Amino acid sequence: MLLGFGLGPSTIVDGQIRDDVGEEEFLRQHWRLPIPPQGRAPERFTGIEGSPDPESCGICHPAQLADWRTSLHARSMGSGVKGQLIELIESDPASALHCYGCHAPLSEQQEKVEENGAYRVNQAFDGGLQRHGLTCAGCHVRRHERFGPPKRDGSLASDLPREQLPHGGVTRTPAFVRSEFCKECHQFAEAGYALNGKLLENTFNEWRAGPFGQAGVQCQECHMPDRRHLWRGIHDPEMVRSGVTITLTTDKQRYRRGESVSARLTITNKNIGHHFPTYVTPRVVARIELRDAKGRVVPGSREERRIGREVTLDLSREITDTRLAPGGSLVFQYRRRLDQAGLRLKLTVTVYPDHFYTGFFRSLLAQGAGKGTAQIRQALAVTQRSHFVVYDRELPLI
Repeated sequence: MLLGFGLGPSTIVDGQIRDDVGEEEFLRQHWRLPIPPQGRAPERFTGIEGSPDPESCGICHPAQLADWRTSLHARSMGSGVKGQLIELIESDPASALHCYGCHAPLSEQQEKVEENGAYRVNQAFDGGLQRHGLTCAGCHVRRHERFGPPKRDGSLASDLPREQLPHGGVTRTPAFVRSEFCKECHQFAEAGYALNGKLLENTFNEWRAGPFGQAGVQCQECHMPDRRHLWRGIHDPEMVRSGVTITLTTDKQRYRRGESVSARLTITNKNIGHHFPTYVTPRVVARIELRDAKGRVVPGSREERRIGREVTLDLSREITDTRLAPGGSLVFQYRRRLDQAGLRLKLTVTVYPDHFYTGFFRSLLAQGAGKGTAQIRQALAVTQRSHFVVYDRELPLI
């Protein structure tokens, strides 16, 4: 069954990948994109065993399915992506299929296939499967062969003969618990698209060069704790709070009218294995201002500091890069004269995980999104409400 996948039958011994093949070679073959068609399922398979639909996988793996449903992987073919690709697949199929490589990598999820430099209609296309985005099969199934991580005790062998197990059991490899498994979709190649000398997507390299990579702390340990299929990141408030520390100091606790308050807000990337944030889409805004006795902002008192990598909407130029490398900090110094009674110091840190997309979708709609207009409008509405506050504090001053 594995000949089409690229690993010959002598590669698999008792359901294990031979050591001489190596995890790097396994990953190279496993992430050959687009993922080759599954083809006809073995005759002994039931319909459920032969189905790439995540709902079929969930019959025996309900916990994993429940987690996946809440994840961004399950929404990787959401309205924003689909709205952009609905016309691109016709006008520039090569670029569209490149996007599908990570957002919907199964051949059966793609409307067209490349053949001898030309593009033709994919007779195996499944629109319902495409809407599921990065599915269970995207990571775990190749030509109906199942692949996965070692058991929790580290062993690779099955307890029963493979022919007695559903879908022929699973071939286990430690490659599934290495950061390299995530690299294909979270790291541009060295010759990939870059701005200001930095790759647009550089998460794996940031991890490898940082303290987590040096200590061997893998992506899965933070983003798949206890092997849960959650992949929490910048969109999750608790994940962000667990990764950064935010501290506030003032020169004293109470003030008199006419004095000046001096405050310092420090945000540190303490427990994140890569830059905070790692990609160009999020923006983090730290804000300090004075509020009067009625809760109104004192005019001229508001100051902001931004954390993120800001680029132009056409991705042609980097404007600023204020992201925090692992261990790095933003120190926000604030000083203001207090010229009225009842003043309070208000401090917030707000995360806008889809900041770039909000501007991009607005621009796309203004220019005309064509057949994807409805999807882009829906995606814009999602990005506009995805922000959240991770730090909110108010101090009485006078």
